[in-house]
Amino acid sequence: MPTAPPPNDSETAFLSAPGRQTFAVPPRVLIIGAGSRGTAYAKAALASTNSTIAAIAEPLPYKRTEFGQKFIWGADGPKPEQQFEHWRQWVKYEEARRAREKAGEKVERGVDAVFVCVLDEMHEEVVCGIAGLGVHVCCEKPLATSLKSCVAIWRALKGAAGGDGGAVVDGEKRREAVFGICHVLRYSPHNMLLRQLVLEKDVIGDVLSIEHVEPVGHWHFSHSYVRGNWRKESTTAPSLLTKSCHDIDFLMWMLCSPPPNGVEPHLPSFLTSTGSRKFFRKERKPEAAKDSTNCLSCPHEKDCEYSAKRVYLDKQLDFGNTGWPVKIVNPEIEELYKTSGKEAAVEQLLSDLREDYTSETPVNEVEARPWFGRCVYEADNDVCDDQCVTITWDDDPLIKDGGSTRSLQGRGAKTAQFHMVAFTEKICERRGRIYGTKGEIEYDSATIKVHSFATGYTKVHKPHIAQGGHGGGDEGLARQFLMAVEAVDSRGMSAAEAQREFLGCDLDEAFRSHAVVFAAEEARKERKVVDWKTWWDGQVEPQLHQRQRPLERLNGALPGELDVGA
Repeated sequence: MPTAPPPNDSETAFLSAPGRQTFAVPPRVLIIGAGSRGTAYAKAALASTNSTIAAIAEPLPYKRTEFGQKFIWGADGPKPEQQFEHWRQWVKYEEARRAREKAGEKVERGVDAVFVCVLDEMHEEVVCGIAGLGVHVCCEKPLATSLKSCVAIWRALKGAAGGDGGAVVDGEKRREAVFGICHVLRYSPHNMLLRQLVLEKDVIGDVLSIEHVEPVGHWHFSHSYVRGNWRKESTTAPSLLTKSCHDIDFLMWMLCSPPPNGVEPHLPSFLTSTGSRKFFRKERKPEAAKDSTNCLSCPHEKDCEYSAKRVYLDKQLDFGNTGWPVKIVNPEIEELYKTSGKEAAVEQLLSDLREDYTSETPVNEVEARPWFGRCVYEADNDVCDDQCVTITWDDDPLIKDGGSTRSLQGRGAKTAQFHMVAFTEKICERRGRIYGTKGEIEYDSATIKVHSFATGYTKVHKPHIAQGGHGGGDEGLARQFLMAVEAVDSRGMSAAEAQREFLGCDLDEAFRSHAVVFAAEEARKERKVVDWKTWWDGQVEPQLHQRQRPLERLNGALPGELDVGA
């Protein structure tokens, strides 16, 4: 197979690690939620910038203390302004701090930005609760667990902006706040190079279709979506939202959102989806398991691919891993391993895995927490473990030069096919193919292969594989968000400009990609084809009609109002 020459200079930016961002006035950050994602963004912020993790809001004392010792106060012990049992406690403190400052008292410096990393179903409560303070907010995905909640967040953040570029706090105008959504796939070196090649360098011409796969991983799915927090739609949301909303966002970013040339987005025309809980249900239970409901008392356990003992002990703790996913089973296992040794940690883990519920246990008690030793065929999960989504675009030409020229470049008919599948060896290592008029791209999470029809060459790109989660996406997102925060607070840049320059995404675009997920779920559940414009006009516009101008920008900018971020 012929290969092409080495990459040119414009591509080399993605071949090595970016430098650590140093700010003259480092942003001070509050993390709300000291779980795995809160910890990930604290690590990412400190690794990629000289920002300060100033405070933590977390109800569980052990997790709050552990987080604080790692990222905030070390061995010195916390100051009152560095830890809070609840995010509402921080809000009261911050309101009082500002009141003292306004009265002329010399006060401690507050926080500039907040990462919201609580459970998905709490996002609406938290984001709406802090929006009026005018702080910069970065929210873990998904934005919320229902369309109604997403609208509530959109309204709260738009309202906090005061409608004219600045939040109003205590009757005084404050600079408009930056909003970030943790669609981290946008910020890995791999995906940034992929988008540059497709949309800016036009290496395969116009895109005609994309096939994109998220391989969740067989045991990862059982951990999070069968035994874990995201197993039931009624308590969280569909797996397409909780697991794959940033894959849908990735497709919209590639095919809908504009490259940095200011054109309006090319909106979808139709959506369809199929999917179900194919495997993790009682009908699939091996006969050898008999009536067992917990792995540690099951006669089939040694032969079961989803044995909790195999997942958490044999493949993790036995190798010294006390982080995810073992730490999700017991947050204190890492400390126990360090202080009392492996044997004590193993004993504690097995004790945790033996915990079970029976038919006599109240349903609300069962749904209130994960059960990591539960048989995957006897669990109360109901989310899809295999789902396909097809998004179709029709021709949408731009009219140029007074209407004399019609251009389909980048706006021709095209299709995106997405497949979320649980039963894979790879864990979240996305892969796919992009078919264009001049060539074809094959990508995974490590390489990008570009084949040219004209030359017959296949050029192989190997972007830098960054440390941290999502191929460096966690660090990339944290860095870009904090760069936007610093640009607004220290250099006087407007939030809209900062969103475009550093994040490439604003609240409207984040909302729209979530709306696609809800439309796809309606298509799946009702077994129908969803017309995007009809669905938007019927399901979304009535909830946003009081804010007509933002709505126009959100669902396709009008001529002269092309300010939706790329």
